[in-house]
Amino acid sequence: METMIGVIGGSGVYEIDGLEDATWTEVASPFGAPSDAILVGRLDGVKMAFLPRHGRGHVHTPSSVPYRANIDALKRLGVTDVISVSACGSFREEMAPGDFVIVDQFIDRTIAREKSFFGPGLVGHVSVAHPTCPRLGAACLEAAHASDITVHDGGTYLAMEGPQFSSLAESIMYRDTWGCDVIGMTNMPEAKLAREAELCYASVAMITDYDSWHPDHGEVDIAEIIATLSGNAGKAKSLVSKLPGLLGSERAPCPHGCDRALEFAILTAPDKRDPAMVERLSAVAGRVL
Repeated sequence: METMIGVIGGSGVYEIDGLEDATWTEVASPFGAPSDAILVGRLDGVKMAFLPRHGRGHVHTPSSVPYRANIDALKRLGVTDVISVSACGSFREEMAPGDFVIVDQFIDRTIAREKSFFGPGLVGHVSVAHPTCPRLGAACLEAAHASDITVHDGGTYLAMEGPQFSSLAESIMYRDTWGCDVIGMTNMPEAKLAREAELCYASVAMITDYDSWHPDHGEVDIAEIIATLSGNAGKAKSLVSKLPGLLGSERAPCPHGCDRALEFAILTAPDKRDPAMVERLSAVAGRVL
């Protein structure tokens, strides 16, 4: 199989540099329109696709991002590996603004989003016990080191609904009681949907602030976030530029089974499956349907 890296760019990352034969491509999805057209090209001989999560010009809120359409569109393009790049706040003194975290766990506190491709007429259950791909996360970690980025290997990401930032009480609870490391608004249900679509998924969280728990920093300051975002965007592009060389153009089956997540996931009997649902999931679950 040929590798195709899909990069979902978060706040501050609305484009990717250096793609050869780059073309903004419109992809139709039965789940609606994706956040934007997808920039498709090659980098160092490896196929790549870039999708700005909030759209160019930042038009989508965390809650209005069409997560299902985005993942479905990437799958339809032939993407095999998804790198999520997103801004986040930190609950740890040692995880400072400007640092990156390779997230490996999530707590999902979002409440206003469609979180599955499956539904009545086609029921499926996948495991997200380990919601990110260790192989892909390790490549992101190596790319960060090669880009001289201060990076932390592993961390729990609290996904909040937003668009408001945390109250002080929430921030303290997420940090001290729940043991979270970073907080953001966009990696859920993205990671769950990627698993349902049998795509390897890695999350690169770019720290912009200390949320509101830190006694010396007070509440989140938007001006400071924007300033940090500018620096993080350049680091993120450098990290992404290293990935083709690390992942290569030829892709073996995922050793962790991300690309076989639906093997035993669909419970609806073949003769009871809704034909419209089967057609709707033709890209996401076509391998097993």
